[in-house]
Amino acid sequence: MTQIFENPVKQPLLPSSWLIQKDATASYYEVPADGLEEIILVLKALESRLVWLFCTEPATEGSRLWYVFERGETPEFLVLVLKAENPVSIATFYPVASRFERVITDGFGIRFSDSLDNRRLLLHERYPDGFHPVKKSFQNTSLQSVDSWAPYEFQLMGGTSVYQVPVGPVHAGIIEPGHFRFSVIGETILNLEIRLGYLHRGIEKLAEGHVPAFCVAVAESISGDESVSNACCYVMAVERIASTQVPGRAVCLRLLLLELERSYSLLSDLAGMVTDIAFSASASRFLIIREELQRLCERLTGSRFLKGMIIIGGISHDIPDELLREAKDVAIKAVSDLDTVLTWTMTIPSVIDRFATTGVVREPLIDQLSLSGPVARASGSSLDVRISHPYGGYEQYSPVLAQKNNGDVLARFLLKGEEVLSSLKYIIALIPEIPAGQVHTHVDINDGYALSAVESPRGRTLFWVHIQNGQIERYAVSTASFCNWMALEHAVMGNIVPDFPVINKSLNLSYAGTDL
Repeated sequence: MTQIFENPVKQPLLPSSWLIQKDATASYYEVPADGLEEIILVLKALESRLVWLFCTEPATEGSRLWYVFERGETPEFLVLVLKAENPVSIATFYPVASRFERVITDGFGIRFSDSLDNRRLLLHERYPDGFHPVKKSFQNTSLQSVDSWAPYEFQLMGGTSVYQVPVGPVHAGIIEPGHFRFSVIGETILNLEIRLGYLHRGIEKLAEGHVPAFCVAVAESISGDESVSNACCYVMAVERIASTQVPGRAVCLRLLLLELERSYSLLSDLAGMVTDIAFSASASRFLIIREELQRLCERLTGSRFLKGMIIIGGISHDIPDELLREAKDVAIKAVSDLDTVLTWTMTIPSVIDRFATTGVVREPLIDQLSLSGPVARASGSSLDVRISHPYGGYEQYSPVLAQKNNGDVLARFLLKGEEVLSSLKYIIALIPEIPAGQVHTHVDINDGYALSAVESPRGRTLFWVHIQNGQIERYAVSTASFCNWMALEHAVMGNIVPDFPVINKSLNLSYAGTDL
């Protein structure tokens, strides 16, 4: 085979004849099937990370697999495109690929040879064989569940006195469904396997055939507390296809909304962690700050969760300067109040005792499982899409990176506290810089495709959008939670069952954001 990488010391450079598209976010290369393994070996040697694998089924040609890689500190993603003909699993090189491959098998019926795991992931046992809901041939209609079905085969841990402890999928309180199957000796956890898919809603299929403007609301509905992040990620892909320049004021107001969303979402995490160790006095103070921010969100946008603001070409309506000044005052007070609560909470010995050394996510797992967000940064990672792949104003107004190394619940608590303070200070500094002017521009919808990435409160979110004849041809989504759930399976090992709630809350992942 011809030399694939001309200069592997700096960055991978594939033959120019393979290049099918290049934009500010990614370079796309059509790769022959027999060349994938050689490329993968070089990418591994260059410490590139597989961050996503998805499938498309164009009407005029066979299915395609799209492998999305992140390469060191290079802002541009590398996307390898292959025909989906007898694909071979790459999970032995990139373990996270197994989950992506299982989703493709569920959605499209494409099976990967040498797969490490052939079980269904999102589709449960009562779905009929041959049901692949993302295929073009599938039409939304009522389904008759199968009468005869075999139960899901959880991983079994053998040995004397090893017991299975099932938790869920139905939980106490207002919480989404998920099944947690523990293998334990006494109270010590040997293994955890998480089964989701109970909320599978056909999000990607729902968007197909609609005009792009309709699908902003679809993106907002993926996960309620990440509505701005998901909406921004989607509209940026459409705007890239249309070569649209968003007005400067709208760019800055989007940054304001993104950082507000990050702040109130992570404040909920902080409150949840101390709630799960029965420190309700601290939790209530975190929630008071969160409530003040969400009331501010409602005054600014009409929605406590900032819905309805992000549109293709900018934002739906302007925010008056007097409200922006109020937002700055609220942020200044929130910084003072949060700093006080964090300092006080860290003086309580029982908090340190429960958080320290509990639920460790080890640094080598980050690249292997494509972990991102606070989960990864609390374990030594420096990855933050706002910095490593700057977008939508973060190129000019870069945030401060927060980072810890211990990877335990305490590290995640401290890091999330720092991230909220950083976001609030970012807002304070940003507001005086917001220029006057329009907040949206007309967008002529073009045909084409584009990848976009944002840093949501939970980590890296990716959208790939393909528009054909003015309508959505493919709407592919990967939220941070999809990969980060695997961190929880590793974090609980060696801990005791009573520590599971606080470990789980320290990650605070989205069920709905996984069960698309």
